Amino acid sequence: MKKTIGKFFGIVIVFLLVLVAANSMYTVQPNQYVAVRQFGRIVSIESEPGLKFKIPFIQNIQRISAATHLYDVTPSDVITRDKKSMIADNYVLWKVVDPVKYIRTLEAVNGRAEERIDAAVYNALKNVISSMTQDEVIEARGDELTELLTVEANSDISEYGILIITAEVKALDLPDDNKSAVYDRMISERQNIAASYTAQGEAEAQKIRNEADKEVTVMVADAKKNAEILVAEGEAEYMRILQEAYNTEDKADFYNYIRSLDALKVSLGGGNKTIILDKDSELAKILYGPGAGTDSK
Repeated sequence: MKKTIGKFFGIVIVFLLVLVAANSMYTVQPNQYVAVRQFGRIVSIESEPGLKFKIPFIQNIQRISAATHLYDVTPSDVITRDKKSMIADNYVLWKVVDPVKYIRTLEAVNGRAEERIDAAVYNALKNVISSMTQDEVIEARGDELTELLTVEANSDISEYGILIITAEVKALDLPDDNKSAVYDRMISERQNIAASYTAQGEAEAQKIRNEADKEVTVMVADAKKNAEILVAEGEAEYMRILQEAYNTEDKADFYNYIRSLDALKVSLGGGNKTIILDKDSELAKILYGPGAGTDSK
């Protein structure tokens, strides 16, 4: 009987030891915070993955995700500075960066966190877009508008231990009654820009054509000038050669004789072979000799 009782107490003691050991150990997973609480008060926050220890039965733990969460924000109708209505559809990437604040303000409930994020993003949209005209909002779409919204939203949400990594506008639309007018204005602006580019291109093309025409004119003028110089030099050379060729009286007489024959040949080229010559002309001397009569024909 005593052995049975002793064996029972031994089993109970082993069970209690296992229970105490199990209650004194816990693990921290990657992308996780573990808050160690004692009588409801947070005594420590563990974020390094691994096996950890706590006081059994007195301390308990609360696990909080440290991963990045995606939240699709409810579309909001906001008014621009020039009183134009726009519909913004956002999504948010967020995570817990201060688990103590997160527990104390929201009791580490993600649903409550998303409610606060919804309100913070709506306030950010209202503040940012209401400070801009509709045209400025459209021009700022993308990184610029995302940065403005993210900074503004974090100013409201930081007290809850939450960081909004990005508040991205996935769709920024207009009410149906405004779309046609805005699209027409955008088309008109793009047409004006295109016309401006076309005019600049035509002006540049005309400038290039004018410069090309100017260069051609200068080149032609230079070519004509050089041609005239060459012609003048050729004529001067021609006269010099003639002068050297007929620099004696006999050569000059022979030259005059050849020129007279050429002239006579030209004169007899037509249908009428009759010519009237002066008795003292070179042709009369050629045809009749130096002693020709005064009425020679």
